[in-house]
Amino acid sequence: MKKIVILHSDISPNASEDELDCLKQADTIAQAVRQLGYEPFLVPFCLDLGQTIKTLHSLSPEVVFNIVESLAAKGSLIHFAPAFLDYLQIPYTGARTEAIFLTSCKPLAKKMLHAACIPTPAWITEDGISTGSAHADKYIIKSSWEHASIGLDDDSIISTTDKKALLKEMNSGKKKLGGSCYAEAYIDGREFNVALIAGKSGVRILPLAEIIFVGYTPEKPKIVNYKAKWISNSFEYNSTISKFDFHENDDNLISVLSEIALHCWNLFSLRGYARVDLRVDNNGNPWVLEINANPCLSLDAGFAAAFEKASIKYHEAIELIINDALN
Repeated sequence: MKKIVILHSDISPNASEDELDCLKQADTIAQAVRQLGYEPFLVPFCLDLGQTIKTLHSLSPEVVFNIVESLAAKGSLIHFAPAFLDYLQIPYTGARTEAIFLTSCKPLAKKMLHAACIPTPAWITEDGISTGSAHADKYIIKSSWEHASIGLDDDSIISTTDKKALLKEMNSGKKKLGGSCYAEAYIDGREFNVALIAGKSGVRILPLAEIIFVGYTPEKPKIVNYKAKWISNSFEYNSTISKFDFHENDDNLISVLSEIALHCWNLFSLRGYARVDLRVDNNGNPWVLEINANPCLSLDAGFAAAFEKASIKYHEAIELIINDALN
């Protein structure tokens, strides 16, 4: 039986909900891999690279399914995993090292989007450099590297036109955001996720999902914050739902968003699977927020829901991802 290593983040005993989800993904993928006739092995990716080399050499896997999201609990080291696998010359799923680095450093990804004329909200880095043509009076402060909405809450929305005040807020928010951060112009409007997967005849765009904010008051920011993703007993978690069915009036918008997502896939040379998050403002203009080259594959996550909507069984999707890595 051929072996597959599922390489995941090394999770500490006191890990947070978003970190624990990586283990949940690993178990789910392992079940799918067994259905495909492979023998799965779960291997944590830790700072002891020598031990990981020994483990991988002893297992001699056909391919590594890479779902590493951090190293030493730092998202800024996410690209170490594919770089390590490149060094060992072991085939692996998902995006290459360069794409993981470029998309995970969100200000850098936005710079590339801006240069490629793909609309992305204006932003200000922590050293005070402003990029983008539109000046906003409301910003959202985000982590530059950490994903899973780490540190994102209602207080992350700052209403100001004073750059000095904004930089002060960014500096004070570094701790909860896990380090480096930036301020992005807040786009009031609709939010969409576009999931993409590599198929036999090229990349396939899966059914688009819109995030619906149910029962949010006008004062409450409509953002997918940390609670909305991970705290199951919170208002946010239970009041943000994904919608896959659209009125025919949205047909043109869905087409435009799909084209933008495909442009992002090509710009960053993505592989395997990816997700593009966008907002559409109240004038109907689309804006790319982030590109996730290593999105969550848990059964209760949006990507798995897109598989189901596309009539792709979970293990079939995993097979597509694996085959893309081996081709």
